[in-house]
Amino acid sequence: MLFQLILSGLATGSLYALTALGIVLIFNNTRTINIAQGDFGMFGAFIALMALSSGLGFGGALVLSIVAVILIAVLMHLLVMRWIEDADWLILLTATLGVYYVLHGVSGWLWGRDTKSFPDPFPKEPIEFLGAMISKGHIFVMIIAFVIGGLLFAFLKYSKWGTAMRALKEDKYCASLMGIPIKTIIILTWAVGGIMAALSGFLLAPIIWVSPGMMDTVLVKGYAAAIFGGLYSMPGAVLGALFIGVAENIAGGYLGAEYKVSLAFVMIIIMLAIKPTGLFGGGKRREV
Repeated sequence: MLFQLILSGLATGSLYALTALGIVLIFNNTRTINIAQGDFGMFGAFIALMALSSGLGFGGALVLSIVAVILIAVLMHLLVMRWIEDADWLILLTATLGVYYVLHGVSGWLWGRDTKSFPDPFPKEPIEFLGAMISKGHIFVMIIAFVIGGLLFAFLKYSKWGTAMRALKEDKYCASLMGIPIKTIIILTWAVGGIMAALSGFLLAPIIWVSPGMMDTVLVKGYAAAIFGGLYSMPGAVLGALFIGVAENIAGGYLGAEYKVSLAFVMIIIMLAIKPTGLFGGGKRREV
């Protein structure tokens, strides 16, 4: 039973990891904790569902969803965040909270509040792995999350634009002096964050169906993973997401389902008490 819970927890944690990566990436380059990250994915799931309903295949629906969410994320920056980018972090957080409620309201107006079934591309029959049963959908989620995470790390480490994004993270003023186009890199940051959100929403949709509130829990757990691993550490965010997914699954299996919701918050409190910068967080940073 324990191995079964661990496998399912890794699949759940992979979804949290995509959201956590988007949160950490945007925070590193904009100082913004994006509360609307989950609703980006929710909007993408609705758009993918519309595409599938119109006869488009899963690949086309995914591409359309990603493009739409990138557009939403970039528009959020251009219309809202760009004008307050030098404000206090609390103002930035409040602005993203406002966008969260706007997206919630618009989605409810466009598609209604009821949950909607999302087609599952995988057979229902699970497969056996080392004595545990796991669905093909969960295996696919873990593979996609691993591949996307690897591509993101490679992009940030080896590409010209990724290097520019890392430079902006370290020091915005020095990056500007080195000729890095700060405004372009910030737009790119929001776009990549949108890709993470779209993938998370698309992968989650067949599991819990589609509704305006479908990503709320995932957002909370993704944020918990980012805090747990360290808001400045992408590997920490991934490990934190996987750890939370496994831990809450084990807690639900042995203690009861009601403990799964609160466990992430308990872990945040414990981590902040022991190591305020997170599991893989660096030294303290201070804005002047």
